[in-house]
Amino acid sequence: MMLAVPDLLDASQVREIRSALENADWTDGRATAGHLAAQAKHNQQLALDHPLAAQLGERILQALTADPLYMSAALPLRILPPRFNCYRGGGQYGAHIDNAIFQVPGTAQRIRSDVSTTVFLSDPDEYEGGELIVQDTYGEQRIKLPAGHAILYPGTSLHRVEPVTRGARYGAFFWTQSLVRSDSRRALLFEQDVAIQRLTQEGASQQALAQLTGVYHNLLRMWSEL
Repeated sequence: MMLAVPDLLDASQVREIRSALENADWTDGRATAGHLAAQAKHNQQLALDHPLAAQLGERILQALTADPLYMSAALPLRILPPRFNCYRGGGQYGAHIDNAIFQVPGTAQRIRSDVSTTVFLSDPDEYEGGELIVQDTYGEQRIKLPAGHAILYPGTSLHRVEPVTRGARYGAFFWTQSLVRSDSRRALLFEQDVAIQRLTQEGASQQALAQLTGVYHNLLRMWSEL
């Protein structure tokens, strides 16, 4: 399932994060890539142990946990602390699939990358190129969202970032280990959750809503991994 989350960050939050990133010290993004991925990765990244990464990452985590659309779609169990990158001067990231397992920096905890997320921190008119291209069931999807919006897609997806030929594309990215490993099952639960919310707004009977909500939770109980 691929899903755009609009306005995860508001305009003032984007401005504050961008101002901090524009004045930060950047490192070669290949430092955090695996051997094969490093050959395709040409961008800049905020060092994982940079104090700013933790500070800005916490802001994004707070926004995520307060966003009902993200919570319903991702059903997060654990979230890897957000990372930050910048593409400019022809920077790109060739086709790749993300690592299945990531270690949380500074800990022994590991996270399975069920859901990949990119938060756009530059508006589309600020740069040329830089589209996130994701291969899914229906072919290639080209994503270039307004600043503050996020895109969720399965961690199993082949994807790439097109070369940025003008301006700079700032973004945050991270992975979520979901309560439900299967993307198809998460999609079914998400659709049911959306339907329940819509029926609630339309004044459906409480008995019908209770039955549907019970089915949702029983499926989540059946499929979740804790």
